[in-house]
Amino acid sequence: MERTFFMIKPDGVRRGLVGDILKRIEQRGLRIEALEMRQADQAILQAHYEHLVDKPFFPAVLDYMSDGPLIIGILSGPEAVSVWRSMMGATNPKDALPGTIRGDFALPPQPNQPMQNVVHGSDAVSSAQRECQLWFGQSR
Repeated sequence: MERTFFMIKPDGVRRGLVGDILKRIEQRGLRIEALEMRQADQAILQAHYEHLVDKPFFPAVLDYMSDGPLIIGILSGPEAVSVWRSMMGATNPKDALPGTIRGDFALPPQPNQPMQNVVHGSDAVSSAQRECQLWFGQSR
């Protein structure tokens, strides 16, 4: 059984997509082990996106991700990381296929705005472990 971290970003929460996304997760057979609504602070976002801190667009990412509550969770199931990533679709909404979460729900990128692509998922088992630990602590 594999575990992965997932997040419904503030744009997904604000647009009322939480129920639809959770339904897709359950219908796909992934188990929701943890689920929490949270307002992210700068410290946890900087740790989560540490690979982007030096990028010129990073301040816009911080603003976007702290703009409202988000949903965080842990999913488990066979090959949970790759299953969830395939369900999400391509990172850039314009490249996401219909039937994926981003393909169905994400809005096209806007000039001078951070990409609002509704959801996040760990890209590997190792990053899933790091993200679960970061957001949920030792208890998970």
